[in-house]
Amino acid sequence: MRHLKRTEWIAFALIVAFSFIPAIGGLIRVLELAGGPQIAPENPRALLSPAPIMLHIFSSVLFCIAGAFQFFPSIRRHHPTAHRLIGRVVAIAGCVAAISGLWMTLFFAFPDTLQGRPLYWVRIVLGVLMIGFIIGAVIAIRSRNVFQHSAAMLRAYAIGQGASTQTFVGISWIIFVGYEATGPARDGLMIGSWVINLLAAEIVIWTALRPANRSSKT
Repeated sequence: MRHLKRTEWIAFALIVAFSFIPAIGGLIRVLELAGGPQIAPENPRALLSPAPIMLHIFSSVLFCIAGAFQFFPSIRRHHPTAHRLIGRVVAIAGCVAAISGLWMTLFFAFPDTLQGRPLYWVRIVLGVLMIGFIIGAVIAIRSRNVFQHSAAMLRAYAIGQGASTQTFVGISWIIFVGYEATGPARDGLMIGSWVINLLAAEIVIWTALRPANRSSKT
């Protein structure tokens, strides 16, 4: 990775920092489920069905951290084999994260304070979309359509990074309002975080990726 530019290392560090709080929270939950001391508030759903939660945590962290490398031009240019190998891992991790997230949404019983009907349906739609984007990205690169491949993976990545944005939005809410959001307010913050990510992804796609890949199908 010695060919990575300084700006790319900075971008990677920012992504890791952005993902840090939900990643650490998830890993703490995994340690608890493995028999470690309880640090986070007790979650009865985690105790009843730990497997999908652990799958979701591991796959989400891998998707978000390893996926960051895939957007760096230096890796694609100087390490194409590594880019392809990491891409396969990221695609599998993303699908596992989405499928386990869908499983928990469909089969876990959440109180209305944590998940209302709007958030329930948005989670289902985004989970399906995330899988669809990843599959579309694989099909696009097999057709040598680099722009469509990059755009689809960036959209999937924006969905996968939802927890990171939700963490920062939730903390900001507590700082300014003074209490944790619940009920419809929580639903709105969670959904709004995904909207922010997807809007940011579209801006990057049509301002940064499109000009660079307009004629690139190699």
